[in-house]
Amino acid sequence: QVRLVESGGGLAQPGGSLRLSCAASGSIRRINSMGWYRQAPGKERELVASVTNGGSTNYATSVKGRFTISRDSAKNTVYLQMNSLEPEDAALYYCNAEVFSDWLGVRTYWGQGTQVTVSS
Repeated sequence: QVRLVESGGGLAQPGGSLRLSCAASGSIRRINSMGWYRQAPGKERELVASVTNGGSTNYATSVKGRFTISRDSAKNTVYLQMNSLEPEDAALYYCNAEVFSDWLGVRTYWGQGTQVTVSS
């Protein structure tokens, strides 16, 4: 099994910053990609940003230029630096990873979620 543990959520003022972290552990041979999704009340879960094993990144249009995703492959950890936060960024943020394991093959895993609140 693979476990994703998120940290770094909390309360920020509009225009402020937060940094999310997500560490993967368990039966990991290779992580193909890691990313962040978010879900606000009454809305569908949406991709925020992702990064592949090769370093290619993808961002939602709404966060381009404000959020930066990065990855420490040695630590199986992905980060999301969120700057210039807007009230619309408030949501439950989920870490996501596509992992190849010797026993399980390729599977997608989700973290428990970390709450981001943006309010003055």
